[in-house]
Amino acid sequence: MAARAAAAAAAAAPPGLGRDEAAVLLLDKAHYRHDPRWLLPVSPRLCLACALELLPEPGVSLVRKKHVVSCFRDALVRHTSLVTQLVAQDQRVCIHFIQILFVLIQLTTQLKLEQTVHCLLNECHKELCSMPSMRGSLVTFTLLGKLVDAIPALADKLVVEHGRLMEHLLRGLAYPSEGVQAAACYLYGKLYSSPVAAEVLSGHFREKLCPLFLSTLDVAQTKELQINCLGLLRQLLKYDLFVSVIMNKSALAESAESDGRLPGETSLPLVLKKLLLSRDETLQVASTHCITAVLVHSPVKYALAFIHADIPEFLFEHLSSSSEVLVWSSCSCLILLAEEPLFFSKCHTVYGIEAVVRSLQGSLKTNNTELHKQGLLLLAEILTRQPEEIRLFASSAVCRSAARALREAVSSPVLEVAAEAVKATSAFLRKDHQSALPVQYRELRALLEAMLGRCVEFSQAPLNRRPLGHASNRDSEKAIFQRGRFLLSTLEGFRNACRLAVEFQSEPLAQENPFTAPSAEKEDTLEAFSEFLLSVCDSLCIPMVMRHLEQATQPALMEVFLSVLHSLFIIVPHMKEKFSKKLAASSFIQLTLELKAVFCSGPSYSALNQVCSSFLYYMCLNLLSAPEKTGPPSQEELSAVSEILQHRLPQISSRNLESLAFLSDRQYVEGAARQRQYCILLLFYLAYIYEDRFVSKAELSVAVQSFLLSLQDQGECPPLIVLKASIYLLAICQDQDSALDEVVVSAIRKFLEGIVDLHLVYTHHPLLLRFFLLYPELMSRFGQRVLELWFSWEDSSCEELDDIPSAGHPALPASLAALFQTLRSSPSILLILLDLIYSSPVDTARKVLIVLRTFLRRNEDVQVGGLIRGHFLLILQHLLVEHGASPSGASGNLPLLLSLLSLVQLRSKAEQELDSMAMKLLHQVSKLCGKCSPTDVDILQPSFNFLYWNLQQTTPSSQKRAAAVLLSSTALIVLLERLLALTWAETDSPTTMLLCSAWLLTASFCAQQHQGSLQVHQTLSVELDQVMKALSFPKKTAALLSAAILRFLRTALQQSFSSSLVALVPSEARPPAAPEDAVLAPLGTSQVLSLVVGLQNLLVKKDPLLSQACVGCLESLLDYLHARSPDVGRVETLLFLPCCHGGDWREPALPPSRPRLPARYVTHTHFVYDVPSQGHNALNVAEPFLSAFYSHGIYSLSRPADRVDRSPGNKPPGSACPVPRLQLNSPFLSQQGGPSLLGSWVSGKAALRPRVTVFPAALHVASQPWNRFLLFTLLDAGENSFLRPEVLRLMTLFVQYRSSSVLSREEVGHVLQGAAVADLSTLSNATLQALRGFFLQVQSTGLLTDDNTAKTLQAFLEGLSPGAPSAQLPPQDMLCLGGVAVSLSHISD
Repeated sequence: MAARAAAAAAAAAPPGLGRDEAAVLLLDKAHYRHDPRWLLPVSPRLCLACALELLPEPGVSLVRKKHVVSCFRDALVRHTSLVTQLVAQDQRVCIHFIQILFVLIQLTTQLKLEQTVHCLLNECHKELCSMPSMRGSLVTFTLLGKLVDAIPALADKLVVEHGRLMEHLLRGLAYPSEGVQAAACYLYGKLYSSPVAAEVLSGHFREKLCPLFLSTLDVAQTKELQINCLGLLRQLLKYDLFVSVIMNKSALAESAESDGRLPGETSLPLVLKKLLLSRDETLQVASTHCITAVLVHSPVKYALAFIHADIPEFLFEHLSSSSEVLVWSSCSCLILLAEEPLFFSKCHTVYGIEAVVRSLQGSLKTNNTELHKQGLLLLAEILTRQPEEIRLFASSAVCRSAARALREAVSSPVLEVAAEAVKATSAFLRKDHQSALPVQYRELRALLEAMLGRCVEFSQAPLNRRPLGHASNRDSEKAIFQRGRFLLSTLEGFRNACRLAVEFQSEPLAQENPFTAPSAEKEDTLEAFSEFLLSVCDSLCIPMVMRHLEQATQPALMEVFLSVLHSLFIIVPHMKEKFSKKLAASSFIQLTLELKAVFCSGPSYSALNQVCSSFLYYMCLNLLSAPEKTGPPSQEELSAVSEILQHRLPQISSRNLESLAFLSDRQYVEGAARQRQYCILLLFYLAYIYEDRFVSKAELSVAVQSFLLSLQDQGECPPLIVLKASIYLLAICQDQDSALDEVVVSAIRKFLEGIVDLHLVYTHHPLLLRFFLLYPELMSRFGQRVLELWFSWEDSSCEELDDIPSAGHPALPASLAALFQTLRSSPSILLILLDLIYSSPVDTARKVLIVLRTFLRRNEDVQVGGLIRGHFLLILQHLLVEHGASPSGASGNLPLLLSLLSLVQLRSKAEQELDSMAMKLLHQVSKLCGKCSPTDVDILQPSFNFLYWNLQQTTPSSQKRAAAVLLSSTALIVLLERLLALTWAETDSPTTMLLCSAWLLTASFCAQQHQGSLQVHQTLSVELDQVMKALSFPKKTAALLSAAILRFLRTALQQSFSSSLVALVPSEARPPAAPEDAVLAPLGTSQVLSLVVGLQNLLVKKDPLLSQACVGCLESLLDYLHARSPDVGRVETLLFLPCCHGGDWREPALPPSRPRLPARYVTHTHFVYDVPSQGHNALNVAEPFLSAFYSHGIYSLSRPADRVDRSPGNKPPGSACPVPRLQLNSPFLSQQGGPSLLGSWVSGKAALRPRVTVFPAALHVASQPWNRFLLFTLLDAGENSFLRPEVLRLMTLFVQYRSSSVLSREEVGHVLQGAAVADLSTLSNATLQALRGFFLQVQSTGLLTDDNTAKTLQAFLEGLSPGAPSAQLPPQDMLCLGGVAVSLSHISD
């Protein structure tokens, strides 16, 4: 196509010569179109246009083309001027013809026609030599340039064999035609591209070409010349010699200019600067490449010239270009310029950093990863080399933009880009780069999170596993190495962030953002940033490094990693102890020692050795300063240990076995070696404390024993911390089946005797406690102090035990399990614990008591009562001798000792004979109680429990002896009298539990004194009226207290109020007793009736223990009444009703659902009574009892319809309240033959006492109709509720006194039927006894007349013989209820 265009141009030329049909070498198909002026006028008749179309035509034969070229050569030789004129008519035709000829020449060259090439060079040389002017050299230079370009090897031949051509080239370059100059530069460039030719032409360049070329480049105007000059320059700049010559010439030019002289030379930096200022992108890129080519040789030598020319300023400007090539080139050039300090001192970076950041942000939006990497390289170089004294970021906004750009870059999916971004981030995290306030802590956090997140993502990516048969191992190793390198860069960046936090600690203005509102969340603070560093290191950095260590170990990586951990101790000082503990628990002591052993045994890796030693030093100091299981050392100890660790840790680089062997050395050990032993021992100690046990226990135990014996042999006393470590390691490593040699134990005791207090070498661990208690030589000397220290450290375990109920037996903590095992093997340790309870601080003593109490409960087979009682007797005697006047102030732990004594007694078996030691202890405790006041509850409560046990759980003879001893203590009797009087006191009352014990103890004294006719040294006065009042009108009194008072009253009733010990006195003056009351003295009829109602109310509460006490008291009361008034009379029973409050009759508050009695127990007979409702406020005590009746449908309240309901506001003066009606639904009323008068009152303004006539015979008390209501209430407790001891005993009473109105024959038969079908094996002994007593009473009274029923009863009684055992275990008689010792048999029997 180009040939056709050239031919067309020739054809379109103006007409010249006429067409010659006889011309040769014509292209027949196209010649007619050619202008005759392209036809050569002489022979051979050659048409140039035909030649242009014929030569590239593929259809023309090669012979014909060769003939055309041959003819053209002949014409050119014979008619040179004519041919030249012919070709020069049109420049396009000329150029195209030359190109066609060049193709032919190249073809010839490819065919290795060297002779042709040589001929061509000769012809060109001849042409240049014969040329009168350089004007016509353009074609020749162009031909030669293209020829050398096509045949690079031709350059060397041209320079060597045709060296004279250089002169023609030099003349062409100096010729004032930029076309010729461009062609000459092009040829020069091709020649200098060959190293051989360049070396040959080096002198030519230095002497002749250099100044001419620089001046030509400086004044070049056409783009062709500029491009060719820059091409030649690029070739020249490949060689150090030419670069040096050019830059020297440039330096001379600059110095001349600075001196004010006309420069004789041209400065290359200024020439390139001018090209940078051009608007041609190609020239800008080419000039940038040239600057880079110069700087590559030596930035230090040549960068100054470009910096002085202000080239960096324009390069930074080019970073905003849209051309990716120009931006990449500018970044490359700036990277090299950054190696010169002047680049920074002239503040070029301060000027250009914003452009760099903007360029990076823009480039990250493209897909050009090479541009990403180059921009990040430039930013990293600037950030790394920027002097600290010159602030790079003038404002926090630019710094924030840089952080965001880096955050985006580190998140790049391209690993190479992310790697460069991580390096740039590492350089970015410098104090001087972040000094622009406010510090962008939030941006830094986001940047670090992105960097670590990218590293985690890369480290967790699966490795590419090739199939078998390929080089999979090599690829895997390469991938692991690549991961390690990326992780190393990430850790370096994180280390710089840590260093930044450390440096900012001394900058008050950097502590927090001064522009943050006070109420805002403090995120942009140094403290928050520091805690973030610690947290992210714990959650990301450490796991990444540990995973990588499983695949490969890189010393450089571990050096950076350990330095990061070391710096975190300083960054977050309040967390350094906790962080150190976590590292120690994660086996970092073992890890660091292994690194030292593998890499630092020789002189290599000294930096790693220093980092490892420094890390271990600070971690060990942190662990020792705030120990977890031992007391902190003194400042002097810490200083001594610090010196040992600091000097000896760098010397430790041996493996574990070597360290153990060194520690076991029994030969004479010098000072430095001994300190190394100390250091090794401390490392093992700290590792074992935090479960990092990387050496075997047996080997370590042997090494420590040898170490201690070596110290003893040399007469040395180790530092306290070393001795502590040695004892701890021996205790932990000792096998349970083996024991230490006596010589080792003796050495340990000798060392321990030389210290002030054992707490200085104590480390809290159950095995250490076992260690001291295992060897008698150590236990006798240090056992008590070790136990005291152990309990002072034991917190959670004891508190948890205290919360466990006495019946529960959950798994014990490991520490307590070890102690209990030791106590079982050596019960004598209990004596030490007893001393601890007395002599230790209250908190520690309480823990000891809890542990001992738990031990005694869980190990009932261990008989320690005599051991503890004997030792306690000595303690108590010592206390009473020293503090006889006021024993309560002797020791705050005395109540705890007494509690333990009480516990020991409670776990003892019943029917125990008291020996002499027990009697002595009883006497001492009674003396102690006599010296106390009622306010000494903590002492009296356990003491009373102890005394009460001795009166209830021993043999009858022992009980009699114990009672005699206690009754001889007049002070104790006086104390009891004061305590009993406090029961009715409104204020200054001791705890209810102590009053319970006092009443029970008094009842026991009365019984024993009356039974044994014991001598009374001091009587005890009790106000009977108050006792009756407390039981008849009970307030919200504890059930146990009511049961205790009932037990006392029952004892008094059993003795018919004739006790020599207790004097029942009236609380106030009484009116003369009525005739019917004389027979009941000292009780009155009203008191008896009130007591019966009170007992009924207490029974309704359905408390098992209280019910037993109530039934027992009712039994004794009926026996007393029967003995005093055996005649049977008519009874009119008083019924207490609710009162009318302000004219509003109120029913008792009842539950939503009212359960009904079974139909077989109730037959309904309807009666209605009018009951006046004023004046009964004092009788409301019966309301709970009526509530129970109401709940069973026994009665209901209704208002007569003919009465007007007046509210209090409308009630006329003096009028009575509306009279309610009490409706009774009761079976017994019909059996009595009609309604009975329950009571009558007179309505009026003033309340009048009811008129009642009572005959309190026992039979009538037992036959009260309300007893049936009471029985129904008790039976409403569920199925087989009659099979309870208290219910059976109550029914026995009703049968005994023939209360058929309460319990009929039919109902007794129902009870027998129910008992026959019940599973008696599930019943307790008390229930079986009560059931047998009930049926015996039924049988004796002849209540069952039916023969079959009587036979059934007899058979049932035979099955309930007294010797018949129960399937259930007998319950424990002596219980501790709320801290009060209570004998169930004492309450119920």
